[in-house]
Amino acid sequence: MTRQAFMARLREGLRGLPPSAVADIVADYENHFTEGAAAGRSEEDLAAALGDPGRLARELRAERGLQRWEEERTPSAGAGAVFAVLGLGAIDILFLLPILMGVGGAMFGVGVAVIAVFFAGGVVFAAGPFTGVPGGPAAAILAGIGLMAGATAIGAVLGICTIGLVNALVWYGRLHYRLLKPALEPQAAGGVQ
Repeated sequence: MTRQAFMARLREGLRGLPPSAVADIVADYENHFTEGAAAGRSEEDLAAALGDPGRLARELRAERGLQRWEEERTPSAGAGAVFAVLGLGAIDILFLLPILMGVGGAMFGVGVAVIAVFFAGGVVFAAGPFTGVPGGPAAAILAGIGLMAGATAIGAVLGICTIGLVNALVWYGRLHYRLLKPALEPQAAGGVQ
């Protein structure tokens, strides 16, 4: 593969990242080719040593998504980190996607239940004193407050679990990347790294 073909595939794979990030990455790999040519290596050797530009772009996009999650901790950054990890490889998707769908579905169900219980507590709190609930108006008010407090507590635990899940996926992505990184980097001369 020539330098031009390698760079074109790398740019194509990086589409969607911020232009400044793409420019930095492309400049770095252009520098690899320039230094390699100065050392007398052919473009084909350099391209082979750098690996598949499509896979390289996926890993760079994943790294960018993981960095964004660590910096921002927003829902969109979390979703970006999850999709970046899933984008690392088709084999990973076959294993991770069913697990994530089950866990995500359960978390969504718990979230819906938390919202329903919170609103039910609000209804008991507001309407209970006027409906003749056993125990009187005080029991209705306290029951409503208890339902809302319980739903809030479970919602907080659900939020912590969601953050933990995203962090676990980020950890998995970093582990995956670290395992692949030695295969992507050219070995140093003489076996010294």
